[in-house]
Amino acid sequence: MNWLARQLLRLAAVLFAVTLLTFLIVNILPGDIAIVILGNLATPEDIAGLRKDMGLDRPMLVRYFEWLGDALGGDLGRSYRNSEPVLQAIIDRLPVSLQLMVMAQIIALGIAVPAALLSVRKPGGLIDRISASAAFGFLAVPNFMLGIVLIYLFSVSFDLLPATGFTPMSESFWGNLESTILPAATLGLIEWTVLMRVLRSDLLTTLKEDFILLARAKGLPPWRVLLSHALRPSSFTLITVLGLNIGGLIGGAVIVEQIFALPGVGRLLLGGIFNRDLILVQGTVTFIATSFVLINFLVDMLYAVLDPRVRHVRFRH
Repeated sequence: MNWLARQLLRLAAVLFAVTLLTFLIVNILPGDIAIVILGNLATPEDIAGLRKDMGLDRPMLVRYFEWLGDALGGDLGRSYRNSEPVLQAIIDRLPVSLQLMVMAQIIALGIAVPAALLSVRKPGGLIDRISASAAFGFLAVPNFMLGIVLIYLFSVSFDLLPATGFTPMSESFWGNLESTILPAATLGLIEWTVLMRVLRSDLLTTLKEDFILLARAKGLPPWRVLLSHALRPSSFTLITVLGLNIGGLIGGAVIVEQIFALPGVGRLLLGGIFNRDLILVQGTVTFIATSFVLINFLVDMLYAVLDPRVRHVRFRH
């Protein structure tokens, strides 16, 4: 319990730092929110009145703690472009981004795990060299460039999938998959490279352990040794990287959602930046950063579930 309490205190400290930095960064940007809202033709009296109504005439730390109290109650403010609550705007668009990231992770794992297992069968062999070359090749390609290439191949050249737009799953299941497979592949084909290299390295280390040698000495088939005995203890670093990759997926989704015209949180954030809607940007960045911290916390907790030895050592101390 002592270890769990320390982790929770650390989580609270990190979340406090994240919200504070987000608030400070957005509020020290050049420009006056009141002028952005009212326009350059607004009178000084109107600007001063709006600044007072929004609390911009008060010290920044005072405004931060007031905003933090509202945020803890679920109020991230309202967009001054359309008066829509920021949290509601995020919730409306969150399913699109979640589906995109889940599909991207499934595609990445669907390539990375088999490639790693095939590579460690014969390290340095033909399959290992091909997978390594492909991984480095995809890693060198920016996601926006890969998205454009996929659009050209599957939308323009062969007319198999739509280039842009989004079909909700409530309207058509297959239409939804058709509208999200290219953007998900754009992210997944970049993410699998790191996952494969990490899992391959851990598998090679695990295969040298005594319990693997014992399993082989019992005459177990090589694939059973890999899948039943080597894969699980080799997956800890993979799980950590999956959690850390959420940040990369969110950053990539901002660009990918714009390219494929998906109405997700990334496109919402980008629209807020273009429109200088600082309240929307502040709320969206806070939501994304908080989600990233919480996901990594849950990944850390997952270690204790997957390996009883880790749980025993950590909770004992």
